[in-house]
Amino acid sequence: MPATSSTSGPGRSPRLRQRLVTVPFGCGGPVWVDDPGFDVRRHVRAVACRAPGDAQALLDTALEVVMTPLRREAPLWSVVLVTGLPDDRSALVVVLHHVLADGIGGLTVLAGLVDPGPETTAVRPARPRPSVPDLLRDAVRTKAKAVCGVAGSWRLLRASMQAGGGLRPPRIAECSLMRRTGARRRVVVVRAPYDAVRAAAHRHGATTNDAVLVAVATALQRVLERRGECVDSVVVAVPVSGRRAEQRAGLGNLVSPLLVPVPTRGATAERLAAVAATVRAGKAGASGPPPIAVLGWLFRPLAAAGGYRWYLDHQHRFHTLVSHVRGPVEPVSFDGRRVVSAVPVVVAESGNSTVSFEVLSYAGTLTVAAVADPDHFPDQEVLRACLADALRETSTPDRGGGTGT
Repeated sequence: MPATSSTSGPGRSPRLRQRLVTVPFGCGGPVWVDDPGFDVRRHVRAVACRAPGDAQALLDTALEVVMTPLRREAPLWSVVLVTGLPDDRSALVVVLHHVLADGIGGLTVLAGLVDPGPETTAVRPARPRPSVPDLLRDAVRTKAKAVCGVAGSWRLLRASMQAGGGLRPPRIAECSLMRRTGARRRVVVVRAPYDAVRAAAHRHGATTNDAVLVAVATALQRVLERRGECVDSVVVAVPVSGRRAEQRAGLGNLVSPLLVPVPTRGATAERLAAVAATVRAGKAGASGPPPIAVLGWLFRPLAAAGGYRWYLDHQHRFHTLVSHVRGPVEPVSFDGRRVVSAVPVVVAESGNSTVSFEVLSYAGTLTVAAVADPDHFPDQEVLRACLADALRETSTPDRGGGTGT
């Protein structure tokens, strides 16, 4: 990896040169500080692909890289070059901790790695860590502001939770998709022509993301049928970016969950139109900021005490999660080599949801990566086949292309 490529991203994104540190008691939450010993070479390494070096072996290797914990005493990212692929090919795995960037922020980082890019900005010297008195004053101001805004915070909370079904959403249908997950993960990938999926969705007043939701629900219903189960709808959590236009190039994690019940019965075209209407109404009603922006003061100690993990292990709001990010329309290159495909892989606390889906459009191809706990979702190959069929059917809904059952 050439030095010009490996240093340009951190140069244009100062957050990539920072680490998250805790502060003394009473001085507020963790803060980002410049890493005085930052060296990009500590974040870059190479690994050999697992045998036999095929597509699934590459996915398994990438997943192992993604699941390797990042060092907390350094900036929370890494770049890994995967070697040993056939036909002199190679793969690049870019790992970003979720506190560093959401999907849109992640694309900002990737844009700094490809060729050609804007000129690298001059790297400013590391700034000193904030002093304890400065942190204490800032914490006092923050707490005073929170106390003064207690009444408004309740209204903001209700508004921010609206897209996620409110404070007390209906319970979802119980099924085997809901099992407390363990530590193991496996990923399978399905691809479809982006233009075909988008065109079919637009004919029914829907978006590409709406079409993906229908395809995912169809595939999951068919998996459940093979298990001897059936649900009338699959409730999907869809992360919606809380970024304003001027924030799109920034890092950080600014998303809100939108709960979308996707019907599993009926003609594909009818379900596509229904999902599109539900998503439009949900986004229109989500007038507040992301919940984490309102509840950050409560979330941090709750998560530290294990409360967030307990909630995820026992939640009954959604069956699965589908996150969709639009990537470059035209192919990009890295170090003079064309990037032929891009696969999104996200591993996070999944609680009792045994499978989640990450979707990325890149250079005319829609790629869906299904990450599951293989101990509680052992039929991933069945899911792969069902999802491929469902995406084809969703791309041609006017031809009577299937139903959810």
